[in-house]
Amino acid sequence: MTVTAFHRRPEPDEIARVTSTAAELLEVLWGRASTAPASASQLRLLHILEHNDGVNMRTLAESLASTPPATSRLFDRLQAAGFVERRLSPEDRREVRLGLSGRGRAFLADLRGRREAELRAVLELMPAGKRTALAEGLEAFCAAAAAQIHDEQAHGSGSKSA
Repeated sequence: MTVTAFHRRPEPDEIARVTSTAAELLEVLWGRASTAPASASQLRLLHILEHNDGVNMRTLAESLASTPPATSRLFDRLQAAGFVERRLSPEDRREVRLGLSGRGRAFLADLRGRREAELRAVLELMPAGKRTALAEGLEAFCAAAAAQIHDEQAHGSGSKSA
């Protein structure tokens, strides 16, 4: 992968190109850190359950922009690996609630630790001022992205991709 230079133009097109390159490099770093027995789709499912413990299959499928049967198969594979669990709802015993198991939580914590170690090694190569600028820019990006996602969800205009 060729890393292209950023020409200090703050136009969204230029920043989007540089950010896309950074995301691709991040995927490479994370791939080096991963001994994950989980696919990207399975990791998305684990992350959703981490933040939405006790959801039902329909809600999980909607969060993944998938169908309930496909989501159920994905969940079944993770359950067989011991990362997720089904439990009866205390309010309605006919409803099944989904969540991470202790093993799933430990897996995500270990994966994050390895990913952060890979990132730390790169960040240590950067001058402190550039790290500060990166942190400020990422905080602003995260705030803007979260606001956009929240707005799209509130107005039902979110784009879904499989």
